[in-house]
Amino acid sequence: MYQWRKFPFFEEKALGSGAAAELGENIVCSSSGRGQIVLGGDDAMVHVLDRGFKLSYSFQAHSTSVLHVHQLKQRNMLVTVGEDEAASAQVSSMSLKLWDLSKHQSEGPSSSRIDPVCDRALRIFSNKFPEAKITCFLVYEEAPPILLLCFGLESGIVYCIRGDIARERISRLKLLVDPATATSSASPITGLGLRLDGQALQLFVVTAATVNLYNMLQHPPQKQVLDGHGCDGLCVAMSDRQELVIGRQEAIYFYEVDGRGPCWAFEGEKKYVGWFRGYLLAVIADARKSVFNIYDLKSKLIAYSSEVEDVAQVFCEWGIIAIITKDHKVTCLTEKDMNSKLELLYRKNLYPVAISLVQRQQADAAATAQVMRKYGDHLYSKQDYDEAMAQYIKTIGQLEPSYVIQKFLDAQLIQNLTLYLERLHEKALASADHTTLLLNCYTKLKDATKLDKFIRGDEQTGGQLRFDVETAVRVCRAAGYYEQALYVAKTAGLHESYLKILLGDLGNYVEALEYISGLSPSEAEVTLKQYGKILVEHKPDETTATLLTLCSSDGNATHTSSSSAPPPSPMEFVHIYVDQPRWLIVLLEQYLVKVSSSPIVKDIHNTLLELYLSDSLASTSPEEESSSSSRKAQVKKTRSFKDAVSNTRETAEERSLRLQKSLDLLKKGWGAHEEEPQYDAALAVMLCERHKFRDGLLFLYEKKRLFKEVMSCYMKDSDYRGLISCCERLADTSRGGDPSLWADVLAYFGERGEDCSKEVKEVLGYIEQYSLLPPLVVLQTLSKNPTLTLSVVKNYIATQLKQESRQIEDDRKTIQKYDEDNRLMRAEIEELRTKPRVFQLSKCTACTSILDLPAVHFFCMHSFHQRCLGDNEKECPVCAPSNHTLLEMKRNLAQNATDHDRFFQLVRNSDDGFSVIADYFGRGMLSTHRP
Repeated sequence: MYQWRKFPFFEEKALGSGAAAELGENIVCSSSGRGQIVLGGDDAMVHVLDRGFKLSYSFQAHSTSVLHVHQLKQRNMLVTVGEDEAASAQVSSMSLKLWDLSKHQSEGPSSSRIDPVCDRALRIFSNKFPEAKITCFLVYEEAPPILLLCFGLESGIVYCIRGDIARERISRLKLLVDPATATSSASPITGLGLRLDGQALQLFVVTAATVNLYNMLQHPPQKQVLDGHGCDGLCVAMSDRQELVIGRQEAIYFYEVDGRGPCWAFEGEKKYVGWFRGYLLAVIADARKSVFNIYDLKSKLIAYSSEVEDVAQVFCEWGIIAIITKDHKVTCLTEKDMNSKLELLYRKNLYPVAISLVQRQQADAAATAQVMRKYGDHLYSKQDYDEAMAQYIKTIGQLEPSYVIQKFLDAQLIQNLTLYLERLHEKALASADHTTLLLNCYTKLKDATKLDKFIRGDEQTGGQLRFDVETAVRVCRAAGYYEQALYVAKTAGLHESYLKILLGDLGNYVEALEYISGLSPSEAEVTLKQYGKILVEHKPDETTATLLTLCSSDGNATHTSSSSAPPPSPMEFVHIYVDQPRWLIVLLEQYLVKVSSSPIVKDIHNTLLELYLSDSLASTSPEEESSSSSRKAQVKKTRSFKDAVSNTRETAEERSLRLQKSLDLLKKGWGAHEEEPQYDAALAVMLCERHKFRDGLLFLYEKKRLFKEVMSCYMKDSDYRGLISCCERLADTSRGGDPSLWADVLAYFGERGEDCSKEVKEVLGYIEQYSLLPPLVVLQTLSKNPTLTLSVVKNYIATQLKQESRQIEDDRKTIQKYDEDNRLMRAEIEELRTKPRVFQLSKCTACTSILDLPAVHFFCMHSFHQRCLGDNEKECPVCAPSNHTLLEMKRNLAQNATDHDRFFQLVRNSDDGFSVIADYFGRGMLSTHRP
């Protein structure tokens, strides 16, 4: 006790002798509650005092004396235990009365005193409950109006009365604690205490010899002896934590339901033990004096200490401790406010005591942190940096971190700063700047273990990182701790940062591809568009396979449950192959194999065609190892960039293979029975022309039926054999060809300035076969070629002359026949004009009946009944249709012959104008007699 510091945390206020006189000289019991104090005296009077310790009123509760009083908390009622006059010697004089302090009544008409109403008076003792001196009294309020009254007796017995006292609906119970036996005397009851543990009501019973516990829910309650030592009266109390407090000569003990707990060794005889708001109240006497102490057990200090005379009563109300001495003095103690206490402790640098004090008072976190901050500042000024940091750490969440950080920015204090920043992150109160500072501390200390522990410390909590991840990644990368940065980025789902570390810092392209493959299709698409170029450069084979999986239907099947979006198009990734066109060819080719029908097939065909036809692909081929990047680096060290590029260019065989692929693409993309190709035909023609790919142009022109353009390709290349072979195919009338193409071929050879006699002879054979041109036109066309001799056309001319001679002979015979026919027709006409015609038909031509009159005979030798002709008697019905046809033809010929504009146009455009003129002569163009 002598080692405990004493502090004046309570202020003393004496009421003086006037107030003591009002209280009387015979006070033996007291009780407080509901804002008033009740005092009972041995003169049977009860006094009720107000907040200022002024007497409100007094009344006589019993006829002889008042032994115990208790103010109920839930109701404004008072329980008194006192001695009344007994009606007979067999009836006990001890009684219990229940007073309603809210109801008052006058004693009589002449009396001015108003007393409270007594609801019930109850005899305590009976035949079953023998009378004994009451040494202590306890009241427990259950659900109103049920009360539990416990009487501790000098005989070592506890009487319990439970029920509605006002209606006298009660039950009685006797607890034999330490009664007299044949071998020992009774041990009086010195104290009672109640503990409520859930629904269990437990009763502490203290005697001069033992400490006992009863469970009041048991029937009957069973005694449990907690200690074989008791105590004297007035030295029993209950703490705020429902612990039993007992004061003995050597110490003050605390008891739980399972036995004795901690004890405090305060020397001296204990005259009184009490409890007030977490403080232990004790009156301790020695041979010289009595001292009233208020102990703060948690802080291990004496909050108040003062010498006192003999203490009669101690009670607490309104936050005041009132001490009434036997010389009728009343001393009131009030606790100082927290700031006054703390200022007192600050002046003495007793910061640990101040911290304990605010914690015991359950002050708010801000007030507690303020005390700890002051303590930390004090330790910092004494250069006790470790202890100072320990205090600053306790202020996290209340004190601005910058206040502490500024103090420990010195390089020599980096260990303390690191510890503070760690605790700041543990409580999830760190900002991005704090994370940056902590990681920099780790890197300055080169403490990879702590850095790794800080980064990976949340693996057991499901990967919930407690710091700003972007800051952590940035700092770790800058310091060269790539593995830690990689872990943070992966755990936080920062795909971009994770891949930057893998690709830019570690060069781990395989792992990067594996990571991308594990992402969702949408995330993988975005990531590959961003980092695909560098991946293709170093791992073209694996990157292309990943892209193919993503773009094909199989790529989306892995995530069908989470996304129903269509897979991306490979055309969206063309830009990443800007330096690797051969691998782009591989991607598009394999995509077409896996995905036969797609809206983007046309774009893919166009791109593939352009790649196939490109002049040079200066990148590594798919057959080369994907590790060629290292070889390139070596080449760059020893050669110029130009040499390095030329070293990777394709061979003639590879280019030939590419051109063959382009032709196959054109043919497969435009089937024999398809009207439209699977690529842009106009773009394909343009590409073939730009790259001078004749095979492709020939195929496209032929599919578009541009036969003259096909011929021009052969003519441009002076490919005589190919020209003739092509013309044989395209001019075949059985396949829908155009024989007039041979005329263009002949004109081509006629304009050539070199010997092409063999080809001309072959062409003349087809011209002769199809009778395409007159011999004169052929001769005029071939005369332009100075290298051709007459021997080339000798056979053709001879054949044509024979044919024309034969034709002339045939025409002469035809003319003679026509002349003979004309002569006979003129003779017949003349005969019809000058000689009679004898009609000998005996039957009608129409109805084949016997011809009778009236009858009609025509010069065509057809005869008809007049009735069979009807109204048409001018024309023979049998010959009229053929006559009409001939007349119509004659009119048409005459009409065409008079169309001079058409005549001159045909003459200008025809290769043989003489035939046109002869044709018009035949139509009678120059005839003077027009029909």
